[in-house]
Amino acid sequence: MARVLCIDDEPGLRRLVRRILEQDGHVVVTASDGIEGLQQACSGSYDLVVLDLLLPDLPGTAVLSALMERRPSQRVIVLSAATDTESRVTCLERGAVDYVSKPFVVREFRARVRARLGDSAPQVGVAMVSSGGVQLDVARRRLVWDDRTVELSPREFLLVQHLMRNRGAVCTREELLTEVWGYAFDPGSNVVDVAIARLRQKLGTAFIETVRNVGYALAV
Repeated sequence: MARVLCIDDEPGLRRLVRRILEQDGHVVVTASDGIEGLQQACSGSYDLVVLDLLLPDLPGTAVLSALMERRPSQRVIVLSAATDTESRVTCLERGAVDYVSKPFVVREFRARVRARLGDSAPQVGVAMVSSGGVQLDVARRRLVWDDRTVELSPREFLLVQHLMRNRGAVCTREELLTEVWGYAFDPGSNVVDVAIARLRQKLGTAFIETVRNVGYALAV
């Protein structure tokens, strides 16, 4: 059972999301605008936030950015009528773990929620991944480096985990898009480079090596 916050100004959509997720055994809390939703998300504890982009008082992208700044590990699925590539890429670059277009198919939405909630599950038989002075605690989803804990967003965690499990090899951008972002195609954005830049800000520029025209490799 998970706690889910749905931020959407459409009463019918909120009722639908609540009904779908409660049928799967989850606890659902709703908010009807961006300010209320942001306050709820920052004051409570939620396994997942379902966020609309077109809100009456505060754009959903602004809610997403503010929430990621305050709680970088929060998982957010954007649920929006905006279907253009730019909107999707912007939200993913700002920290959303998924993007679902309205109107949606209930089976698909349910599957995406299950998949994103499953991102937090520890992998059986793998408790810790280590490389040099860096330790990645898979069960607790945290990174310890030089005796300090570094907080990572869900996407950053998956990215570091993939690099560490493939240490000694170069990971191409296409591979990272597939294994970390779940893309079966190149969205034509620099989403990988943006995530790498954020990791370097947290872990130092020497942590990840850029292999020109190929991809990235762990440098420790």
